[in-house]
Amino acid sequence: MKHSDIESLVRGFLVDTGKGNVDARTQQVVVRLTSDLFKAIEDLDLTASEVWKGIEYFSEAGATQELGLLAAGLGLERFLDIRMDEADAEAGLTGATPRTIEGPLYVAGAPESEGFARLDDATEAADGDVLFMQGTVYDIDGKPLPGAQVEVWHANLKGNYSFFDKTQPDFNLRRTIIADSNGRYCFRSIVPVGYGCPPDGTTQRLLDKLGRHGRRPAHIHFFVSAPGHRKLTTQINIDGDEYLWDDFAFASREGLVPPVERITAADRIAAHGLTQAFVSIDFDFRLNAEHAATSATEVEHIRAAA
Repeated sequence: MKHSDIESLVRGFLVDTGKGNVDARTQQVVVRLTSDLFKAIEDLDLTASEVWKGIEYFSEAGATQELGLLAAGLGLERFLDIRMDEADAEAGLTGATPRTIEGPLYVAGAPESEGFARLDDATEAADGDVLFMQGTVYDIDGKPLPGAQVEVWHANLKGNYSFFDKTQPDFNLRRTIIADSNGRYCFRSIVPVGYGCPPDGTTQRLLDKLGRHGRRPAHIHFFVSAPGHRKLTTQINIDGDEYLWDDFAFASREGLVPPVERITAADRIAAHGLTQAFVSIDFDFRLNAEHAATSATEVEHIRAAA
């Protein structure tokens, strides 16, 4: 079947049969995606069994809540970021902290604190490195943004996230920090480890067929926002991780790998109320002002809430 024939067929299925009110944008998107799908079936000579196996695969991925992982593993999330980067560049918005993917593991409603927060529940403190991370939230001109909101979340030493991992308190390793009067934020936690897709899950099964691993480097997620400024979705990666530049989710970016300093000086250890060496990471955030010529950076979709 020719592509023009497929386009006529889809129009007959989805456009000419419409009798009620039509949402033009929905119709436009559905017609395009359906046409592209039908063309792919024709061009690749997919059998009916292959098509239904694909439908079964997506049904299973949805039932096991792995569609978010799949979006990351296929590069869909990164592609959306690339498009937003291009739109920012066209609007002349430069100099902000690089964005990168949100991932599927954010949970809304984390407890708030001002200036400083401890993220971990102390159950793993003896098994890993204590982490202090600190910095300032600036506008694009280098002016601090007092009251900026820094939402932070990361995995534990098993690579698991609270709320989804029911062995942890719901908001373990999750906090919302309100920057102080100097735009500063600081938190104490543990140095996270990377994680992999569930080995028997739908995402890893597909990655196996593509000859790809499903590992992520150790990383820490952030939402950073301030009135009058574009919300930043980003994450920093822990330097030295085996998968630092081989992330299955394509989220590693230049500018998001800060130096990791191991603190062994007795006076600095004592000043942080510790008795052993710890890890320190300095990282500042820079936000662009809101700009009418570009789309909003707040991505609307359903998120978990404890």
